[in-house]
Amino acid sequence: MIKFESVSKVYDSGFQAVKSLSFEIQEGELLVLIGPSGSGKSTTMKMINRINPHSSGRITINGKDITSYNVAELRRNIGYVIQQIGLFPHYTIEKNISIVPQLKGWDKQDIKSRVKELLELVGLDPVIHATRYPKELSGGQQQRVGIARALAANPDIILMDEPFSALDPLTREQLQGELITLHKKLKKTIVFVTHDIDEALKMGDRIAIMKDGDILQIDTPEKLLHEPTHGFVEDFIGKHRITQNPELMPVTEIMAESIVTSSPQKSPERAISLIRQRKITNLIIQDTDGRLIGIVSAYDLLKKLGTVKTIDEIMQPAEPYLLNTATAKDAIVLIDVAPFGMIPIVDKDHKLVGLVTRGSLLSALSSQWIETEEEDQDE
Repeated sequence: MIKFESVSKVYDSGFQAVKSLSFEIQEGELLVLIGPSGSGKSTTMKMINRINPHSSGRITINGKDITSYNVAELRRNIGYVIQQIGLFPHYTIEKNISIVPQLKGWDKQDIKSRVKELLELVGLDPVIHATRYPKELSGGQQQRVGIARALAANPDIILMDEPFSALDPLTREQLQGELITLHKKLKKTIVFVTHDIDEALKMGDRIAIMKDGDILQIDTPEKLLHEPTHGFVEDFIGKHRITQNPELMPVTEIMAESIVTSSPQKSPERAISLIRQRKITNLIIQDTDGRLIGIVSAYDLLKKLGTVKTIDEIMQPAEPYLLNTATAKDAIVLIDVAPFGMIPIVDKDHKLVGLVTRGSLLSALSSQWIETEEEDQDE
């Protein structure tokens, strides 16, 4: 949808802020631009709506060169959210949100309906907030209004320049989650600038890592973490970032693949013998095709010994369980409510492929500290 072709930005002083960038932003994608100060990330974003006109190359939106648009028309069709929020202090919240629709000649009733719809969308009660002024709102509420204003004329593209960096950590995390939900719901194309790698990893469908006016790598968060193509990218993300962001760690990386299993027709006596031999407390039960069907605890086996013939009579549901497409974060959330202290991992056919326990979780998530200590000793 947005295409950069050999785009550069050179200021009158001769400083080249952006160096011959060529990349595409897909329709409905949330692309994060990130890099150290002076890397060219904000300049790159601002060239899209010509706040900072490019010096050479070509930028197109849906195949149309942005220089062929009237500047005012271009900007009215691109939502823009900045760190300072930029609300007009003497306008009510309703009037702040209404500005672009009014400039585009919308009907008054349509504007009023749109303001109500957007305030509800960003979690603000229109009855309470529409007639208030910016100074009467908290920073988080003001930024919600800023997002609503950017959405007001229903643009296909929204530019966001470090929109949450001035907010307290709790409000920031809350708004990040709300923006992710909005993006999934509205399918807008969003270009998001940040200096925070954790925010980038959380928000982006893809992330472009910039340095000295160039994009060193543009990829999904997962690929950046697993396959950095440049030393700076690896250092910038951090070698241990994956363990600091368990939502990006596949559950298959923390599960044990060697599991003690049994058929449901095994006798309690033989099951107890197996449990003692392997020094475990629970048996995972699977059918002849390898599908997960239940769990039997040593406690229940001993308690019912002599009263049941096969262990399927005392088998408990193997819940909770996770698909092998889940993340370590999913396992962390579920482990505290897992009655047996373990979470079976299955594939799409419900066949058992692994097992997560508190021990395997602790081992995986603490490995970064062990590796860091070893690296420090080597230096």
